Amino acid sequence: MSATFSICVFCGARPETSPRFEAAAKELGETISAQGWRLVYGAGDQGIMGAVANAVRERSGRALGVIPEHLVTAERMSQPGTDIVVTETMHERKKVMYVNSDAFVILPGGEGTLDEFFEILTWKQLGRHDKPIVIINIDGYWDALGALLQTVQEQGFADESLATKFAMVETVQGALSLLKNA
Repeated sequence: MSATFSICVFCGARPETSPRFEAAAKELGETISAQGWRLVYGAGDQGIMGAVANAVRERSGRALGVIPEHLVTAERMSQPGTDIVVTETMHERKKVMYVNSDAFVILPGGEGTLDEFFEILTWKQLGRHDKPIVIINIDGYWDALGALLQTVQEQGFADESLATKFAMVETVQGALSLLKNA
């Protein structure tokens, strides 16, 4: 993988999350920077999103933040050292993040994170990309999501290939191993 390899991280931007989630986010940012990869993310500077970005910046790593114009004043944006793209809509934001990424990593988050995950999963199912999607399931946070997707497949709303379109791991190092072999 070259220094231009870009990892898009979808995760929560709310402050006051679990210290274990923040520790994993920081470890992921450090890992992205240590590998010489670029972070692509939602441009926020709070919660675990901010922890990932801050860890990348603290190690002089490269980052691309993408934010829709209606959130520019509502959210605290990242500090200097991050390239920022301001989009018109949330959908355009996801598209810019997608085209600038070689792989996707999902950390804990809320409805925005779920929206981003399901959109890239659907695009993969439709054959729009074959980029790795890795969910880091810290402390079982995504267990219910895994069970839901299994139910969707078991009830015939997705074929057996659904489970091959993403990977779920418990640690940042597990994600790193998958990404290095992708």
